[in-house]
Amino acid sequence: MLSKKREERGRERSGSSSPLRMQISWTWVRRRQLFLKHQPTHVIHLAAMVGGLFKNMRANLDFWRNNIYINDNVLQAAHEVDAVRVVSCLSTCIFPDKTTYPINETMIHNGPPHESNFGYSYAKRMIDVHNRAYHQQRGRCYTAVIPTNVFGPHDNFNIEDGHVLPGLIHKAYIAQKEGSPLVVWGSGTPRRQFIYSLDLARLFLWVLREYPEVDPIILSVGEEEEVSIKEAAEGVVEALGFKGQVTYDRTKADGQFKKTASNAKLLRYRPNFTFTPFKQALKETCDWFVANYDTARK
Repeated sequence: MLSKKREERGRERSGSSSPLRMQISWTWVRRRQLFLKHQPTHVIHLAAMVGGLFKNMRANLDFWRNNIYINDNVLQAAHEVDAVRVVSCLSTCIFPDKTTYPINETMIHNGPPHESNFGYSYAKRMIDVHNRAYHQQRGRCYTAVIPTNVFGPHDNFNIEDGHVLPGLIHKAYIAQKEGSPLVVWGSGTPRRQFIYSLDLARLFLWVLREYPEVDPIILSVGEEEEVSIKEAAEGVVEALGFKGQVTYDRTKADGQFKKTASNAKLLRYRPNFTFTPFKQALKETCDWFVANYDTARK
């Protein structure tokens, strides 16, 4: 028979009374109540703990635990109310760090992801495992999309914890107001494919209604549309009309050099889909941020 102190230590190690576990338990109750109330037949699953490179580097354990709990809760709740379709959102960061390019949907589990965000990456990979298991054991046709770097109005423009483009937009806006240099973290050499959130929303609805597979699908502009962080920063400067100096802080980490993704599978299904040109999408996003600065997430 365990002593009281040993029981307490055991609970601390297991996390059974931790704030995170209590929060997750309460969140599960509320989410289940929400599903039971509305009885959805189709679900777009976007719930996640997310953040940019530096937030991921600080909190890999938190990203792993929170996202594993979230994904299991959402998919099980959907199953319990007999939802016929669930489309979850993955990320290109789930792909192996050491790989050949371009990456495609068959390569998700071929090796470990980049060390900087392994907690988030592995948790997101597990959605693919979830979906295949629900299909095998429960006959569900739940699937997932893999967008490249998403940006657009209503983004999280937090400089510390947001993704690269919204963070750059906010930085440039402040630098413009203060008459100070725009400092871009890193060397500017890493390359990324960016997808406008409005384009992604249209593709999400198509996947929800028409995409027939359990296997995931990459939603991205073509490989030829990949840009460097330096080119992205120059686009922000142009869109905001920033006239100051731009410098690069090479003491900051670059993260993964590139994640070039193939959209060949998407093009087989949607050969005539037209993406918003990058500069146009960036200008619309910057204009929205300036017009909504006081209420934007930042």
